[in-house]
Amino acid sequence: MHHASDILLLLFIIFVAAQIGSEIAQRLKMPGVVGEIAAGSIIGPSVLGWIPVDQIAPGTPLDALAEIGVVLLLFSVGLETRMEDLKRVGRSAFAVGVLGVIIPFVAGALWAHGAGFAWVKSMFVAAAFVATSAGITARVLQEMGVLRRTESRVILGAAVIDDILAMLLLGVVSSLQSGGEIDVQSLLFTLLGAVGFLAVFGWAGTQMARRRSHWLEKPVSAHSPLTIVLALCLGLAFLSTRFGLAAIIGAFLAGMIASETKQREILEKRTMPLLVLLTPFFFVVTGAKVNLAELASWDALWMLLVVTVIAIFSKFIGGYLGALALGQRSASIVGFGMVPRGEVGVVIAALGLAAGVFSERVYAVIVAMSLLTAVVTPPVLSWLLSRAPDEDVQTDTSASRDPDADADGH
Repeated sequence: MHHASDILLLLFIIFVAAQIGSEIAQRLKMPGVVGEIAAGSIIGPSVLGWIPVDQIAPGTPLDALAEIGVVLLLFSVGLETRMEDLKRVGRSAFAVGVLGVIIPFVAGALWAHGAGFAWVKSMFVAAAFVATSAGITARVLQEMGVLRRTESRVILGAAVIDDILAMLLLGVVSSLQSGGEIDVQSLLFTLLGAVGFLAVFGWAGTQMARRRSHWLEKPVSAHSPLTIVLALCLGLAFLSTRFGLAAIIGAFLAGMIASETKQREILEKRTMPLLVLLTPFFFVVTGAKVNLAELASWDALWMLLVVTVIAIFSKFIGGYLGALALGQRSASIVGFGMVPRGEVGVVIAALGLAAGVFSERVYAVIVAMSLLTAVVTPPVLSWLLSRAPDEDVQTDTSASRDPDADADGH
């Protein structure tokens, strides 16, 4: 599709399918994101073919639109997250992030080696088990209005740490796969750059926004607060990719900076129409990327089942153990909140396929696993959150109940 009218028709089909899928999912008492991903699978190349496969390849306009959608989603999540809130759960978030990388990586490597891969290739396959997709979980937390819960702050903080570690891990296994030596100095500089990026824009940025938010109203335009922070969002999303991080990390930091301004509530309201329009494209495109034809055999389905079970339980265990100091119920919420792999697993699978690490079938299994974890998690997470104690009680007492706060003397 090259003509403007054809592209507009494609956007119309995707948007309407997302709304129908979301409506059906919510009527079935499931988060709307499940319906949007399922709608993408149905109208995608594997079933109805309404979305041509060449339109969802990396670098296409539709793929770029989907990226903008998830960037804005994480920006809006950042708007509802304060730096002080993340600092309170810093130790738990760090433990969840580290264990949530180590345990899935080990489990994935053992499975891959048992399936016949050499150890070097097994580690590349295992890298697809590691990185959490913050976009999926953030959408569920936002839909339920629980972004300010302690568990939500742990999940979001851990997702940032998770992304840094996954990026470093991918660098290591890529070096091993290519037959080269691991450049420790390069990895160290990459780590320091990523941490420095987070420190400067996460801490210094929020401090400046707290003291200089009146700058947002300096321009004459009544829309200047929104346009300025959106420019910040896109700029930090770009910069984060230059430091080896996902674009959504930069967008999340931009939202956190904007959350410290006096215009926070106005920004939240004015951002909502953009989210309604753009975020469905990300989830529909995510669902459309799975190639169901490669799974049309009992062997492939069995492999998919085993891989998905390993992916879910290894990530859950890592998150659960890391957050256990918050209590068993909260640890369960955090554990399931870290399960979705989403687009991150898809990207690593694409790199593995391009490098000749595994076949089309294994690629399809890994992509399908990434999407299944994204579909399975929201209903379970929603159920766990609905059974959790009242948010107001937890928030008001977090300073006395939070182990991290106690340890810091707050």
